Amino acid sequence: MDTHEGSQLNEIEPPPVRRAVTMLTLAHGWPDDVDRWLSGVLQHTTAHDFEALVVDNSGNAEVSHRLAGRRGERVRILAVQPPEGWADAANRGLEAATGDVVVLFDPGVELIGDVAGPLVDALSDPSVAAAGAYGVRGEGRIGHFHAHTGPEVDALEGYVLAFRRHGALEAGGFDRKFRFYRLADFELCFKLRDQVGGRGGRAVVVAGLPVERHQHRLWEELSEEVRERRSRRNYHRFLELWGKREDLISG
Repeated sequence: MDTHEGSQLNEIEPPPVRRAVTMLTLAHGWPDDVDRWLSGVLQHTTAHDFEALVVDNSGNAEVSHRLAGRRGERVRILAVQPPEGWADAANRGLEAATGDVVVLFDPGVELIGDVAGPLVDALSDPSVAAAGAYGVRGEGRIGHFHAHTGPEVDALEGYVLAFRRHGALEAGGFDRKFRFYRLADFELCFKLRDQVGGRGGRAVVVAGLPVERHQHRLWEELSEEVRERRSRRNYHRFLELWGKREDLISG
């Protein structure tokens, strides 16, 4: 993994305890969303050996101060200074996580029940490389993705995405050229599935996960022009990496 020279990650808690599961999110602002996500995690994950890890990539002193106030025995806040691209910040969280399983969430997701348990159960099958709530399949060609209820899918959306930390680190984590979030989740899924070998690992949708999606700020707060430009850049990067791997799509 890259050493991220010129950027500093500040850990503001004591050395972390190893856990079975890391519930991970990235904060780019909007601390009310993070509070809602975190409250759901703390309320509904108590049956598991878990940590909640928030990577503060906001670059906003007021947001950072507020998030720092939530730290505790099960809650860790890591501040990236200065802020980095989405993939680099996500990799900071992946590197810092102590859970054998990492569950990545968009902070706009609210947990209303146990999410960790069903996802960890899905990953107990060694053929499953990634599990989550929302899946896609490619139709006809790489990059032409449509939502699919699964259970077998080609990739999973990063709203709720679970994978084994060790495998993700071995695969190199998120591709750092994805400075915007779009398709970075699919790219990691392809990487994890390809890592298994043979016909590739499986990505599965776990039906009925108790989550609710609220506003997706990183999309909704941008103009249509900016969305299009950043999405197009990521799309071309995805095709550069995986455009010839039709063995990894179902369509």
